[in-house]
Amino acid sequence: MNLLLALVVVLAALAGAASQLVRWLRVAQREHYLPGTTWPFVLRWTASSWLNVLTTALIFLVLVEVLILRRQHPVLTGVLALLASLLLVVVPVGLEIKGRTSKLAYTERLRRLMLVAAVLVVIVALAVGLFWSFPAGALSAALLVAPAVGLALRILSPSERKRMQHFVDQAGATLTDVHPLVVAITGSYGKTSTKLHLMQLAGGARRMVATPASFNNRGGLARAINEHLTSGTEVFVAEMGTYGPGEIADLCSWIPPTISVITAIGPVHLERFGSLEVTLQAKAEITESASTVILNIDDVRLSKLADDLSATDKVVVRCSGTSLDADVSVVVGTNGLATIARHGHVLQSDVTLPAGVQASNVACAWAAAASLGIDDAALEARLGYLAPAENRSVLATSSGGTIVLDDTFNANPAGAKSALRILQSLDVDRRILVTPGMIELGVEQAEENEAFARLGANVVDVALVVGRTNHRALLRGLSGSSVQVLSVPTRDAAVTWVRANAGARDAVLYENDLPDHYP
Repeated sequence: MNLLLALVVVLAALAGAASQLVRWLRVAQREHYLPGTTWPFVLRWTASSWLNVLTTALIFLVLVEVLILRRQHPVLTGVLALLASLLLVVVPVGLEIKGRTSKLAYTERLRRLMLVAAVLVVIVALAVGLFWSFPAGALSAALLVAPAVGLALRILSPSERKRMQHFVDQAGATLTDVHPLVVAITGSYGKTSTKLHLMQLAGGARRMVATPASFNNRGGLARAINEHLTSGTEVFVAEMGTYGPGEIADLCSWIPPTISVITAIGPVHLERFGSLEVTLQAKAEITESASTVILNIDDVRLSKLADDLSATDKVVVRCSGTSLDADVSVVVGTNGLATIARHGHVLQSDVTLPAGVQASNVACAWAAAASLGIDDAALEARLGYLAPAENRSVLATSSGGTIVLDDTFNANPAGAKSALRILQSLDVDRRILVTPGMIELGVEQAEENEAFARLGANVVDVALVVGRTNHRALLRGLSGSSVQVLSVPTRDAAVTWVRANAGARDAVLYENDLPDHYP
């Protein structure tokens, strides 16, 4: 390979490496800098289309050729290496550099990650370059950017945790000074809605602060406390999320709850937990330091946990959205009206819950409010304040008259089925479903998406399948039905179709929404 061609290859490989670095940094940032998340996305994107499979295979073959046969065919090797380097500028096809829904934010943390990943890439380039050739080194480094970002996440994880400790310590000191009663809420799904319903029911009787949005991890909770908890706050409502055992226990070590709530155990994040038993174990950590534990016993695992905890000195409150025999029950009858009962005694039997408000979540919120000492009469008086959480089965009407059911923040099978029921109940001429399906359901993901699509085939007239992530499973579920099925690359494309084709007597359900770092 002559010097000029080698220089061109190196420059092209540098461009490919830079393009790869920005792409995978964006994925890392969107996945909350969690170690171990980069490689699954490499596999997702590689397998997302035949084009990505073929281009990836071609790049690897070229690298092998460059490493093994560079002396026999130097010019051919150089041309192939140049081609592979240029391909790295654009692959994986579909994973954009800038992004539409999750643009890269150049924070201090991202800059540290970028630096470490870049150093790892340079080390690979120099090692291969000195042993074989610098074109081979540059190409090898560009191809290994994604693993380098993943390794950098693991290298930086301990130091990033130490950096966060300052804000955690500050939050702990604030909690000690303000000394609010802590209500901690977790669950595979329903925790954000239950938190909101608790504020809607009890906010008028207590000075309360709740974690905003989904600030439910270590950093988010510390920030919520440091920025929002002020003197005089009586109750702090902390939504707690987890990706595995030990995380909630750590949160409770510096945010010790008096009242703990578990809303549900389901396959959400199952690919991280591995099994529902591990999910239960991780969520149950929230009960260890609490004196009162509120559980949704419609979930058989939580019903068993309630029985186990009843043998301890904890106060266990059983809640239900299906049975009137629980400690707190909110049950919707065939007439669409909810009955609210305490210990089997009916308080009200003609309550209209707004669309998107789940009965079991209201029951858990009612139990938490009652555990704060608020009487039933006061809670009944505030039933009119109940409303769904933002982007969770929220009904609206577009300027063109189309009814829009926004369920874009829901990503669990139970919530998806509930949204379909709401869509089915609407008096419209045509029902439209827009969905990329559900993610992070582990080994159950394909089955759950196929089942959801099969259920949707009995409800909708048109289905727009967004993206490639669950494309095959959704199409299997819709096959054999009379539903008009359209495949679109992005949610924006689906919205464009809906605006052009949906009329005043139509309704559209937007079920879940994936950021564009998913295929």
